[in-house]
Amino acid sequence: MDKQVYLNFVNILKEELVPATGCTEPISVAYAAALARDTLGATPENVEISVSGNILKNVKSVVVPNTGGLKGVASAAAAGIVAGNAKAELQVISSVTDDDREKIKEYLKTAKISVASSNTGCIFDISVKCINGENFALVRIAGHHTNVVHIEKNGEIILDKRVVTAEAALTDRTSLSVEKIVEFADEVNLADVKDAICRQMEYNGAIAAEGLKNDYGACVGKVLLKSFGNDVHNRAKATAAAGSDARMNGCCLPVIIVSGSGNQGMTASLPVMVYGEHLKVTKEKLIRALVVSDLVTIHLKSGIGRLSAYCGAVSAGCGAAAGVCYLYGGGYDDISKTLINALAIDSGVICDGAKSSCAAKIASAVEAGLVGLEMTKNGSGFCCGDGILGDCVEGTIDNVGELASVGMRNTDEEIIRLMIKPNKR
Repeated sequence: MDKQVYLNFVNILKEELVPATGCTEPISVAYAAALARDTLGATPENVEISVSGNILKNVKSVVVPNTGGLKGVASAAAAGIVAGNAKAELQVISSVTDDDREKIKEYLKTAKISVASSNTGCIFDISVKCINGENFALVRIAGHHTNVVHIEKNGEIILDKRVVTAEAALTDRTSLSVEKIVEFADEVNLADVKDAICRQMEYNGAIAAEGLKNDYGACVGKVLLKSFGNDVHNRAKATAAAGSDARMNGCCLPVIIVSGSGNQGMTASLPVMVYGEHLKVTKEKLIRALVVSDLVTIHLKSGIGRLSAYCGAVSAGCGAAAGVCYLYGGGYDDISKTLINALAIDSGVICDGAKSSCAAKIASAVEAGLVGLEMTKNGSGFCCGDGILGDCVEGTIDNVGELASVGMRNTDEEIIRLMIKPNKR
């Protein structure tokens, strides 16, 4: 394949497949807070935080890891200020001690922390201002989870750059297509992707095992196995859900993310790993299938954006189905049909923030992908032009991107309104 396209695909995988401890939105808040504290050079007495609605949505109900069960923007910021290592970025609070946990709880009681809504119009926006006496430091992250766009201390601008979308800030995604992804997976020199993919298998496999072993949240993964058996189809759903059970409910094990999301990273990888073990494929074949899954997930999400009203697990479930199809020997045609079928089944599932129920949505997304695959294997499928389906797989992906990024914009605003309105009871 074209050399530049090949290099882009390698770089995309290296950019996307990075470790994160905990749900990435609260971790991004903790990162901004730790960086602001470092810039200030002291523990702040007051902290002023402003976040966009989508950040608030994804931080409100998820447990911040290593905090002893705390939730919310203020808790994430406090963890970053008290015990964060800003140099670790998305693993900023991965080394919190028992003593640190007590200090975080005490800091929440003594410090003045305010949280307000950002009015910049940027979907992904976090600003943290740390104040101590007459001194202050301000850090802003916008566009994506580690994209620091502004650092300021006592009015002196240390860093200031233009805010762009995640897609604009990272390696060009416009060359992604299902056909080129399959071609890349067939041809890629494993040495170029092996480290990233093997780390994904190791990290995500470990947190899924933890979720199946112990009780986290609603225990969706464990319930699926107990209720519906241990066949490979159900095991693929349960394993992905178990990883989310653990991650959404405070497990401190790291996850390899995809498209800025640990849930998407687990959904894209764990079902493929389960099927790879079931089919007894070679490690090389499994790595190539995971390349398909990861890149298809990234391709689907590129037109949607990092955060939206559209549940990202749907895209990752489709990616997983594409990877499993590849394990069965499917090429471009079969993978395209599988994606069209899966997108026809499950598109439109809403994202109402990170929380325990994400595990169940992941199971649903994996189910849709696997049903789409079984339809393809049996010579069945939905017709082009049905509903939101386009005239081909790329047309369908474009339509889903428009649905999520444009059509569901008001839906996103209404979801956020419902989540923050006062409880009547």
